[in-house]
Amino acid sequence: MGKILKNYLTGAVGILVLALIVALIPAAAQAPGAVSVGTRIEVRAQPIEAFNPREVLQSRFGELEFRGGLILTSPYRHFGGISSIRVSPDGGNLIAVSDKGYWLRARIAYRAGRPIGITDAEMAPILGPDGRPLSRRGWYDTESLAEDGGTLYVGIERVHQIVRFDYAKDGLAARGIPIAVPPGMRTLPANKGLECLIVPPKGQPLAGTLIAISERGLDAQGNILGFLIGGASPGTFTVKRSDDFDITDCATTPRGDLLILERRFSWAIGVAMRIRRLALSQVKPDALLDGPALIFADMGFQIDNMEGLAVHRAATGELVLTLISDDNFSPIQRNLLLQFTLVGE
Repeated sequence: MGKILKNYLTGAVGILVLALIVALIPAAAQAPGAVSVGTRIEVRAQPIEAFNPREVLQSRFGELEFRGGLILTSPYRHFGGISSIRVSPDGGNLIAVSDKGYWLRARIAYRAGRPIGITDAEMAPILGPDGRPLSRRGWYDTESLAEDGGTLYVGIERVHQIVRFDYAKDGLAARGIPIAVPPGMRTLPANKGLECLIVPPKGQPLAGTLIAISERGLDAQGNILGFLIGGASPGTFTVKRSDDFDITDCATTPRGDLLILERRFSWAIGVAMRIRRLALSQVKPDALLDGPALIFADMGFQIDNMEGLAVHRAATGELVLTLISDDNFSPIQRNLLLQFTLVGE
């Protein structure tokens, strides 16, 4: 009996030690190719019924129709600072990045076409090529996100780097592989680097080319620098800067428009946002792009530090713009999710 007990205890200790070793191995190393689910989190959503609190019945704002919005909070300490967002073609799923190097993946719940909540939310650190979180490498300020099928690209503002993820294969456990970037990207100003990343889909101009636009990297004429990476015609272009607005994100529409989300801030008048429509067909080396504003909103409206923009087609056929804000992890700012319909699309 003593020998049996001794063998049992020895085996139990061995199993326990093995379990502890496995627990200490990063999830990505335990099962190559396995999809990590991250950390499930609770996201609370308070509805925004009116975009203009002074005129609660107003729904049209420039070329956009307000569909609804949410004020998002979470007890999870890494939630916040959301800098870029992409939404699935049916509008149901979102993937986003925070400026502290975390993924946010979730579902948007709707009622009668209006967003009413966030479900199935999870967060995970964005991993580098060595399996460590990007933030531990000093690669923080992950500000821009592009999707190309099952591949995701993330722009890192402070180090002027772009990393590629095989999201379709590895999910939130995917490791970011740095890609080659143009030399001019390395000279962008600190904290004014890449804010806009897109890969136009098949059938659109520049399909397969990674388009990157800075927040406020300026040329000699004061226009905002953009880069064409890969594809048939790599090079640089510029976007006309006006009224002290900086670029915070971008997205394309099915008909071939390039929408750019812009932000203006001053201590005297606070924050404002604007969305401009440019022609994607005009994006080419040495081009200077400009276009009309679809919407302008200042502190009199339900906005904050708007930094993310995504586009999808609703089941009803309407083209929906989803915007999200970066609260900078500040108690006086808010994480907002807003949706609008682009009228006439």
